[in-house]
Amino acid sequence: MTDTALYITLLAVSIALTFLVGRLLVTAGEPFLQEVFQDEKVTRSVNLLLSVLFHLITLGVLAIISVIDWVPGDGQPFQTLVARLGVVLLVLGVAYGVSMLVLIRVRERRRADQISEHVQERLADRGIGGGQPQSTPPPAPTEPPPAR
Repeated sequence: MTDTALYITLLAVSIALTFLVGRLLVTAGEPFLQEVFQDEKVTRSVNLLLSVLFHLITLGVLAIISVIDWVPGDGQPFQTLVARLGVVLLVLGVAYGVSMLVLIRVRERRRADQISEHVQERLADRGIGGGQPQSTPPPAPTEPPPAR
């Protein structure tokens, strides 16, 4: 296998894998985003933006990997291809994992905000918290017992 054939094969497989993983990320991320934003248009928009970000970063890193000559060994073309594909898979795995972690954190933060809002509403209903004065006065200080 010539260097050019190796390069083209690596790019073709890398690009195909990147778009496959990106599509999986869009599909798997939509329920997370739907739960967070609760609006279909916003969910689709954010999902598209995250997908573009994933693809741009991953394809950029893969382009750099494809031109750097770093594979140790005797330089057999098939071993070089396999080693570079291994790095491609690792990069894709890390990028996918980071993307899913971001989606999970966004969902958790939104849930925490909703819980906080709910607690504040309940406290306000009871007249507690929120900077409002309490409805009952504080207890009066008591006198110490007489000394003997």
